[in-house]
Amino acid sequence: MKRLIVASAMFAIGTLLFAGPALAFQCPKLIGQANAAAGNRFDNAAYNARQKAAQAQKLHSEGKHAEAVKAAQDALKAIGVQAS
Repeated sequence: MKRLIVASAMFAIGTLLFAGPALAFQCPKLIGQANAAAGNRFDNAAYNARQKAAQAQKLHSEGKHAEAVKAAQDALKAIGVQAS
């Protein structure tokens, strides 16, 4: 029983260690998609998307990757684009 608990704890720690870097690589991709989709548009949706993308970039730089991914996805939703 003790081995099972230790193995479960080690698995959880390993998962957390690898999830952070995976999100770190996703942030720039999503931010780039949002900025490209906003492109040369000058409507309110594009403005909001650019603001969210800038916020996502700031969060990414601070190492808050989960929050950066969420902000980038919100930017894409603001202009009606599905994140890929």
